[in-house]
Amino acid sequence: MSKTDNAMPVSPLRQFWLKWRFHLNILLLLIPLGFMPKYFADAALARGDSGLGEREVGEVQVGPWSLRLAELRNEAPQLQGPAGYMKGFNAALCDACIDQVKATYLRIGKPRSLRAAGVIFFGTPYRMGASLPVPEKTKADAELWITMEGWDGSMHQAAIPLGQASPATLAWLNKQGGKP
Repeated sequence: MSKTDNAMPVSPLRQFWLKWRFHLNILLLLIPLGFMPKYFADAALARGDSGLGEREVGEVQVGPWSLRLAELRNEAPQLQGPAGYMKGFNAALCDACIDQVKATYLRIGKPRSLRAAGVIFFGTPYRMGASLPVPEKTKADAELWITMEGWDGSMHQAAIPLGQASPATLAWLNKQGGKP
């Protein structure tokens, strides 16, 4: 009796695999290539090669100093666990004020004091980042306040409308039911 007489029939799944395994493996290699453009765009943004963020707000004058402000992502605030909804902003100090500015803060609504100035920007003066908490009941006409503290103890503030700084956040607030 030969070995071929006792051979079990090959299942249809096994036949499919034997016939198409090469093509399926090539497909598994090609699928990640579809995600590569987004990966490279995010990497360029993180390095600063494509600017400060997806949407640059522009130059903001804060007393004698100025900074360039940008939204990290042109999208609505994202839920970050128990911290609530957060929105990322990046900033770069002007060349003349790098040695004069000690700290830069960002907040929705006017700060009562330096202790309540908001979130602090971190990073180098050429590319600082901050994650700003955005309360769900923020009014649509709210302002984004920038507070800069100098090494000499001086403090300067400036405000820009939230709609100018982040139209996506304003649209999200209107959708959430923020008061006008």
